Amino acid sequence: MRALAALLMLFAPALSAAEYPPINSALMPIKVTERVYYVQGQPGVASAANEGFNSNAGFVVTGDGVVVIDALGTPALGAALLAAIGRVTKEPIRRVILTHYHADHFYGLEPLKRAGADIWAHRAAREYLESGEAERRREQRARDLYPWVDEKMAIIGPDRWLDERTDFTLGKVRFEIHHLGPAHSPEDVIVVLPGEGVVFSGDILFAGRIPFVGEADSKRWLEKIDQLLALKPKVMVTGHGPVSRDPQKDLALTRDYLMYLREKMGRAVEDLTPFDEAYARTDWSRFSKLPAFEAANRVNAYGTYLLMEREMLKR
Repeated sequence: MRALAALLMLFAPALSAAEYPPINSALMPIKVTERVYYVQGQPGVASAANEGFNSNAGFVVTGDGVVVIDALGTPALGAALLAAIGRVTKEPIRRVILTHYHADHFYGLEPLKRAGADIWAHRAAREYLESGEAERRREQRARDLYPWVDEKMAIIGPDRWLDERTDFTLGKVRFEIHHLGPAHSPEDVIVVLPGEGVVFSGDILFAGRIPFVGEADSKRWLEKIDQLLALKPKVMVTGHGPVSRDPQKDLALTRDYLMYLREKMGRAVEDLTPFDEAYARTDWSRFSKLPAFEAANRVNAYGTYLLMEREMLKR
């Protein structure tokens, strides 16, 4: 009977956002410039307690339609984002640009797609979508975020794959999409609005919380932070946390944390110290009070330990 139930689930139609419970409060758009807005997720990791709302999404009112950057972490949050945009403008949703294909940034795509948006993402996300990893991640999210995510939730791919650089103008706004991956993910892109002085950085920058590093290549991530700073943005809308009006300062937390992980785990690898012993010996007090530390730090440290092993073997 369990096998039959699993088979029926496999062929069950995906639910629309309207069939999931709504979130308990409306999303409040925060104005960045006259044309640029974002909604800010709660601190920490996605959980049932925060209804999966731990990431940011932005939107740009161009005069000829709306461009959305990221889609939040559940279909219900995507619907709430759509409603929030509707309270600011009646312009239609033209497209959604995903900074990367992580669950907390794309699970809200379905209602935006139904509203007529084209989905754009970098082609490096193809492996994630075609390898079975997206389905495995959905299973985990269904356990952690039910009833806002379940195993029938649609995994929506892009309508257009992006390359290293894509520029376009819509209405009165110029957009530049730069591929900066691999950093936090292979497909990381940033969205630059030169006329607005705004950069949407995705998860290359986490403001005010511990970043999720996992299996990311932290060496390349640090290089990309330097590239991001070279753009000298006035304002940076981050993937998590408040908008940064001092990107040099706010990028320092992400950069310093990555460098500390590499220093401590790299030394442990050089000394042949087992991971558990190295982790226990490390002084984490500089970062231990920050949001997401308890949920993410050990995973980040272990991923970095394995990365430093691989780097040592390549020497």
